[in-house]
Amino acid sequence: MAKKTQKSLTHVDELGKANMVDVSGKPVQLRTARATGHICISSETLDIIRENKMKKGDVLTIAEIAGIQGGKRTSELIPLCHPLLITRIEVKAVLDTTGVQIESLARCTGQTGIEMEALTAVSIALLTIYDMCKAVDKAMVIDEIKLVEKTREDIISEGTGNRNSG
Repeated sequence: MAKKTQKSLTHVDELGKANMVDVSGKPVQLRTARATGHICISSETLDIIRENKMKKGDVLTIAEIAGIQGGKRTSELIPLCHPLLITRIEVKAVLDTTGVQIESLARCTGQTGIEMEALTAVSIALLTIYDMCKAVDKAMVIDEIKLVEKTREDIISEGTGNRNSG
């Protein structure tokens, strides 16, 4: 028998059909993911954002809120993602010399990861900036969307530690 050299895709069954992974046998854990992304924009558009003069409103704040909303709706947008008990989504939008850097943090307690929510939050925040600025900047480029960290920790429930009784 040949040694398996590749990992198999988790969302494909033995017949090659898409399916949702059964995570019922996995332990509930605290799961955290961080993602980042960037949008390159013109210096003129940067000035408009910095001075909060975009006709549609405060670009950075609206992008952060949109990112949070998008992260919360990931399972509705990506067909095989599980709905999760999300305990935190944070999105930060920061101007830099070439555009806007977006960073997200997503956290949940569950049996599967939250990296898609972190990536979706970044993507939606970036798309929101694009939408808000497209009237003044036709050359924007969204790039560098990536997962930068993914962790999971066992959850120690109350009553499992050393406690004095009596």
